[in-house]
Amino acid sequence: MADPRRVEEGLGYLPLVHEDDSKDDKSNVGDGIKNEKEIERSIVIQDEPVEQKEEQSLVKQKSKRVATLDAFRGLTIVLMILVDDAGGAYERIDHSPWNGCTLADFVMPFFLFIVGVAIALALKRIPKINEAMKKIILRTLKLLFWGILLQGGYSHAPDDLSYGVDMKLIRWCGILQRIAVVYCFVAVIETLTTKRRPTVLEPGHFSIFTAYRWQWLGGFVAFLVYMITTYSLYVPDWSFVVPHNHEAKRYTVKCAMRGHLGPACNAVGYVDREVWGINHLYSSPVWSRLKACTLSSPNSGPLREDAPTWCRAPFEPEGLLSTISAILSSTIGIHYGHVLIHFKGHSERLKQWVSMGFGLLIIAIILHFTDAIPINKQLYSISYVCFTAGAAGIVFSGFYILIDVWGWRTPFLFLEWIGMNAMLVFVLGAQGILAGFVNGWYYKNHDNTLASCTNWAYTGSYKKQILLYSVHIHWLPTGHIFVILLNETPQWAQAS
Repeated sequence: MADPRRVEEGLGYLPLVHEDDSKDDKSNVGDGIKNEKEIERSIVIQDEPVEQKEEQSLVKQKSKRVATLDAFRGLTIVLMILVDDAGGAYERIDHSPWNGCTLADFVMPFFLFIVGVAIALALKRIPKINEAMKKIILRTLKLLFWGILLQGGYSHAPDDLSYGVDMKLIRWCGILQRIAVVYCFVAVIETLTTKRRPTVLEPGHFSIFTAYRWQWLGGFVAFLVYMITTYSLYVPDWSFVVPHNHEAKRYTVKCAMRGHLGPACNAVGYVDREVWGINHLYSSPVWSRLKACTLSSPNSGPLREDAPTWCRAPFEPEGLLSTISAILSSTIGIHYGHVLIHFKGHSERLKQWVSMGFGLLIIAIILHFTDAIPINKQLYSISYVCFTAGAAGIVFSGFYILIDVWGWRTPFLFLEWIGMNAMLVFVLGAQGILAGFVNGWYYKNHDNTLASCTNWAYTGSYKKQILLYSVHIHWLPTGHIFVILLNETPQWAQAS
């Protein structure tokens, strides 16, 4: 007969029971904990004949979703849409031009943190490693495909209702591509170490770390690769071409140095220029809002006459070396998922989560304000990883208290719905597909679109109009929430 605790944690010798709970338990939402009847049923299955157990394993059970995780994912999606659309009007919430951290800079690491938590929960019981590996590879390829299609330049909606991309200029990197690479790396380690997972944790606050040392080892390797490359790689002079008045003008950036963390000569940009080619990088980096580049800083504006040449250069914020550093965000996220699986009480989980969250924040603040390693999203610096992962852990803990401990689930159903349909909202809203569809309907001329017909309803300042236009919330008759997120600046706003 099986040890009830091993069966309860889903880590004993029960590969046949491949299910998640179908009912929510307010004290243990989303952690895969079975109630007493389910434990007894699982124990009975151990004594059944092999054929009968195999039949049981073929029965597909309804998966249980984690309300806290869905709400946090929904919040991140809403935050992404908000900063994408309103960032043009409120540059203070847009991405930091270089060092520092703004509201927009939390979006990517929050996504990666969520990916880590989801991997821990999804792969806590793996009946067949080969099947799990196939699913991981297939999902990675899907994310890469959609990422290149949506962010590679193929779709020009909503600004230009056309499609097509010059393969010489296609952008290979992007949000979904980074998520795909990080997901694949972390999920493969989680899958291949399934037989090394502990059945029962040893006593002690740090036992959860030693129990999953292979996951932390993977994160440490990523840390070493990033740090060694960033500070030891020699960056030579480089040049780029910018179209100007139907002509191509070449600019040269002088470097010839190592370990530089400024915009012009860092190893992160050098690796991307060498691997992808400079024509395949993001052509409108946020560093153009720096004081060295424009007098309008921190807002966007025309470049200064004496602006350095690199102000006009492309730079990939989701590049290769920074993606290696981003693996740490999901490594920390998967740790939070392991805590959710192994620790049963609210206080035990929160003690682990909150202590780690504040610890990461303190490390990041020390590194940043001592100028040792500044917080920098574009480079995805280690201090940035610690700061944003710590913030993600605190916010996740806050959602857990509100939803699972206090039972305030209803106010967050809006975020839950978005979190459960994150890919749909991302594609329709953040990538301008829905906006392109709406603007595709016009009467007599292209300026008289379906979207422009609603412009009369908006009054007030330009910035308020942008916010109103960015997010339209409609309550459907069924009581569900559908979010129409328009990723564009209307014609009346452009004229302001």
